[in-house]
Amino acid sequence: MTSSNTEYLTAARRVINIEAAALSLLSDSLDDSFAKAVEVILSARGRVIISGMGKSGHIARKIAATLASTGTPAQFVHPAEASHGDLGMVTKEDVALVLSNSGETPELSDIIAHTRRFSIPLIGVASNANSTLLREADVAIVLPKADEACGTGVVPTSSTTMTLALGDALAVALMEHRQFTPDHFRTFHPGGKLGARLAKVRDLMHREMPLVAEDTPMADVLLAITAKGFGVAGVVDPRGHLTGIITDGDLRRHMRGLLDLRASDVMTHNPLCVSPDDLGERAMAVMDSRKITCLFAVTDRRAEGILHIHDCLRAGLA
Repeated sequence: MTSSNTEYLTAARRVINIEAAALSLLSDSLDDSFAKAVEVILSARGRVIISGMGKSGHIARKIAATLASTGTPAQFVHPAEASHGDLGMVTKEDVALVLSNSGETPELSDIIAHTRRFSIPLIGVASNANSTLLREADVAIVLPKADEACGTGVVPTSSTTMTLALGDALAVALMEHRQFTPDHFRTFHPGGKLGARLAKVRDLMHREMPLVAEDTPMADVLLAITAKGFGVAGVVDPRGHLTGIITDGDLRRHMRGLLDLRASDVMTHNPLCVSPDDLGERAMAVMDSRKITCLFAVTDRRAEGILHIHDCLRAGLA
């Protein structure tokens, strides 16, 4: 390792250690104001309007996104745009969460005044307890004094990390109170890798299935397998219960005199199935472990759909 690389790693570890110490200070400093902030948000009939300028604005956007994706309606409002018409987005049903390390950011003055004029609950987050923001706030959360990790004390590093962590803490406290589940989470994350991992079998399966009766001649079974293109056929009894499956392996095992047989003579009894409410990721794991390409989705022994491994791969479950 070169001396330059050593210097880079030393700097990186120093920054991370300083910010970790700041987070520890934040954890120790939390008091009833945090709990009150959670209660104020829970009681709001509207959204959480989050605002901040500069680096605090970037953090505010992330907190808004995290809240919105975990069951708390939230929206970022830029303080400068708020002064030019966007204050109309902030209603009496909302609660405002305003971020400013100094608590004296001039661009925040209009949005603060708007919350006071219309009695909109205001949660302020700043490092100066005597700042304008925290004096005006209904709930004041004071960030502890911590060294910025830049070494000069002027670049927002530790302060923004603490504010971001505080936003995550609010989001998790709210979602735990609301008993927010992975199913709820998936509602707000239908796309991307996360959406794919949370997709259920019923979201991926085909409802047009190759199903045949137990007494179906194998000539007709072969036509059914070919027509649907899954390479298998499900076998159902007179009550509509799935009692078996016919795969290419079953066809090979009964090659001699195949066309003289019926579905019940060839099928594999009690096939491996999944529930439509199972996660697609679990179904794919089953197919992978058993070296099969299809699974029927069954409820009360009745087939509701068929899932092919290619459906999982197309959805991003790899």
